[in-house]
Amino acid sequence: ASSVGSDWALGPELYATVGLHPHDASSGVEGVARLLEETMPGPGAERGLPGSTVGIGECGLDYHYDYSPRDVQREAFAAQVALAHQFELALVVHTRDAWHDTFAVLDAEGIPDRTIIHCFTGGPDEARRCLDAGAYLSFSGIATFKGAPEVREAVTLCPLDKMLVETDAPYLAPVPHRGRPNEPAYVPLVGALVAELKGVPVEEVAEATSAATATVFALRAPGHG
Repeated sequence: ASSVGSDWALGPELYATVGLHPHDASSGVEGVARLLEETMPGPGAERGLPGSTVGIGECGLDYHYDYSPRDVQREAFAAQVALAHQFELALVVHTRDAWHDTFAVLDAEGIPDRTIIHCFTGGPDEARRCLDAGAYLSFSGIATFKGAPEVREAVTLCPLDKMLVETDAPYLAPVPHRGRPNEPAYVPLVGALVAELKGVPVEEVAEATSAATATVFALRAPGHG
């Protein structure tokens, strides 16, 4: 989701999100809005089916690299929060070194009911604020890194029904693959860490995070409302 979104016709088991990454904020969100207007189903049509667009993002703020000016990033982020409201889609948030302004934009625009903090890198304080706002936290391989104890604290306090697990492939491969290309097949390694920290069977984590994913993205099986 680094430019004008993803190919939404990806196959029977895949879904898409459409958004403008903060690195590309200077490009403007007009293309995202136009794509949604052209492809989203009309009123009364079944949504959340395989092959469809189910979210806006990833979008947000990245003050680590500052590839786009910060004021432009904030404007693009706010515009995409508005699109999530307009099209009743989930919002996938990228935030790096920008917690204060991320919360400021979400507070100003109104955080969508179905919001995911992608690749969560905060600690318990940020986690509590996100959860208090109703957001879901998505944990990546970063949680397995020795130098990320604050992320593991966030895992510990996050309820399973508000948690997703991911890889952010091809980056941030979890231990023991750190430093090598990441891939979606490593999701179970993140789930295993969550299970260890929570003291529950990994099967419980898999079931809970799968259910949370279906809920936050409003996924539907073909033929079911």
